[in-house]
Amino acid sequence: MAGQQPQPSQWTLPPKPQRRLVHNFIGAPNGKSSEAAHITPASTPLSVLLLFFAEIVTLLVVEMNRYYHQFLGSFEDGLFPQHYVTEEMFSFLALTLQMGHTVQDRLEDYWKKMEQLRIPFYGQTAHARYCHILCFLHLTDNNRNGVDRTDDRLWKIRDLFEIIRTNFSKFYNPSEHLAVDEVIVKFKGRVLFKLYIPKKCKHFGIKMFKLYDSTGNTYDMNVYLGKDRQRAAQHLTATHATVTNLPRGVEGFGHKLYMDNFYSSPDLYGDLA
Repeated sequence: MAGQQPQPSQWTLPPKPQRRLVHNFIGAPNGKSSEAAHITPASTPLSVLLLFFAEIVTLLVVEMNRYYHQFLGSFEDGLFPQHYVTEEMFSFLALTLQMGHTVQDRLEDYWKKMEQLRIPFYGQTAHARYCHILCFLHLTDNNRNGVDRTDDRLWKIRDLFEIIRTNFSKFYNPSEHLAVDEVIVKFKGRVLFKLYIPKKCKHFGIKMFKLYDSTGNTYDMNVYLGKDRQRAAQHLTATHATVTNLPRGVEGFGHKLYMDNFYSSPDLYGDLA
């Protein structure tokens, strides 16, 4: 009718989303693995270390011997065949780790014979033998078939990396609270996926994404290789794919996952719900 004001349309609040169910944590308590019965309160630090790295030492010995004999094959005569054994590899690793505590200017300085500068620990292994092992240190077969070196930029250390990842999840069950974050491993060598980040304290390095629990123990990790074209083709951002892929080994146990705003997005929270 003329002269009447139009009635405002009725406005109602949008329906509230259904509250998500928070699942109870049913994983191993305190991050201890019930399946890893060989890890007991009586286990020594060395025995636990060997659980993670004994397979790596075996890999080093096998691939170094292979690489050395491939090197010998390029010569007709003149080289005496040598073999690397496990005991030598343990000695090599022990010396290399100790060098981080007794820093010298040059490698040969660790084997000085002057009384006031001599370090007896290094004299237990011949300097020439240490350098020989260092020269032929190898982690994979260069002639192995089926390795796409253009697709996998980590092929040189892929076997080593997969052993470490497998052992992390094999010998340790993470606690209830998990976090996804990135770390920068300082590196100044020549690789295509090395990054320069001026705002970081380590300007040059390799970026790694890690899944770890509240105690700081790593459960899984991935190396950023500088290419995410496959993830983009799946309509996923690189951070989205990282957060959804890393925790796959602990799905169904009620873990609580934390991340910063670098990884956050509505689509990600929808997938994780």
